[in-house]
Amino acid sequence: MSGARPGAAEIARRVAARETSAEAVTREHLDHIARRDAGLDAFLAVTADRALAQARRVDATLAAGGPAGPLAGVPVAVKDLLDIEGTVTTCGSRILEGYRPPFTATAVARLEAAGAIVIGKTNMDEFAMGSSTENSAYKVTRNPWDRTRVPGGSSGGSAVAVSTGMAALALGTDTGGSIRQPAALCGVVGLKPTYGRVSRYGVVAFASSLDQVGPLGRTVEDVALAASAICGVDTADATSAPVDVPDFRAALSAGAAGLRIGVPWSFLESGVDAGVMAAFRQSLADFEAAGARTVEVALPHAPHAVATYYIVATAEASSNLARFDGVRYGLRVPGSDLRHMYGETRDRGFGAEVKRRIILGTFVLSAGYYDAYYLRAQQVRTLIRRDFEGAFRACDVVAMPTTPTPAFRLGEKTADPLQMYLEDIFTVPANLAGIPGLSLPGGFVGGLPVGVQLLGRPFDETTLLRLGHAYQQRTDHHKKQPPETDSRD
Repeated sequence: MSGARPGAAEIARRVAARETSAEAVTREHLDHIARRDAGLDAFLAVTADRALAQARRVDATLAAGGPAGPLAGVPVAVKDLLDIEGTVTTCGSRILEGYRPPFTATAVARLEAAGAIVIGKTNMDEFAMGSSTENSAYKVTRNPWDRTRVPGGSSGGSAVAVSTGMAALALGTDTGGSIRQPAALCGVVGLKPTYGRVSRYGVVAFASSLDQVGPLGRTVEDVALAASAICGVDTADATSAPVDVPDFRAALSAGAAGLRIGVPWSFLESGVDAGVMAAFRQSLADFEAAGARTVEVALPHAPHAVATYYIVATAEASSNLARFDGVRYGLRVPGSDLRHMYGETRDRGFGAEVKRRIILGTFVLSAGYYDAYYLRAQQVRTLIRRDFEGAFRACDVVAMPTTPTPAFRLGEKTADPLQMYLEDIFTVPANLAGIPGLSLPGGFVGGLPVGVQLLGRPFDETTLLRLGHAYQQRTDHHKKQPPETDSRD
């Protein structure tokens, strides 16, 4: 496997054809992690023994004439808030110290049932609260294109693992852009499915009405393969939708001809880096060359999305994180009484950003402020969803940059949370509306990758993937790989 590293589809084809073995592929990827992750810190844990045991089972099935799963032998990295039975889950936080869940997240189990090999757990912003993977309690993950810059967040470790070929696929979660934003900043493909499309069972909750599991890969084809595996109703998750799952990969060949791409130009008037905007305009030209056409649409309430999101998300986080109290699992700091133990445990176990969001969420839910903040935010959320419903009457997908800037420098925004939050301006509307979003490698600005984002109707991931695949047939941004070593070395 020298030269360009194969993607998920190619690995699965080779393993199924017995051109190589799942064990050989797994060992090669584990060796690559050992060489490549130093200085990047994408992984919190590498599950080598478990991965090799899985790989041997795949090989034994094939040797006995059994069927090859659609992801046979494909190495997958998993964001460390998806549970795997017996494997430590940290959520990037000290408060879950030593926690080994007794079950496996449905999305992970479905990947493994398709033949995928989980090779490790990836670093993340603590409890998925951040846009840079600087908020992890354990380490800071660096962008492989420039190690002085962030990889995005909160699924930064997963994006780096895919970008560098340490994993062929990865799972992340997207509450306000946490798959799409790091995918854009690391030059890979990231899909946030429709809310309810993928089970959240076994996923540690941040904001339950916003969280969604999704895949990251080098190509749209790879992401489509993963999406077909993980999507579908799950009786263990009451919010999973009983909607049929199409063969996303088979639909890719339909092409872009006749599709209408809506562009909310008034939403993009200010705050976007000039280089990012130039790359976006070129992407639109590439879509048109593939047979699509662009129309202008309006999203009048989208400018209020960040403010709305940081009320809804923090309120739900305040509620969800109340369970981490030192009583049942994770960190426990002794105290003179129960109240003191609660306080000491949460004070030492949570980082600054998590504490900030818990405090904000508790405030907006408090008596006297609920109507003024939380209720009003839910009303604006409805208006944002209606904006998209109106836009989709004139187009099939909505396009915009994934992020307003390329990757920023490590430490550049940590002292100013508001500036960090504004990095999510183009991603949070999809979460509030519950619609699917796809980030594609959309070019380079100053040597750094940037993304173009496609948003679709609820449960219409097929159109996003179809259009994204057509785009990748005409562009080569996704074929470029980050340097093997730090340019400063």
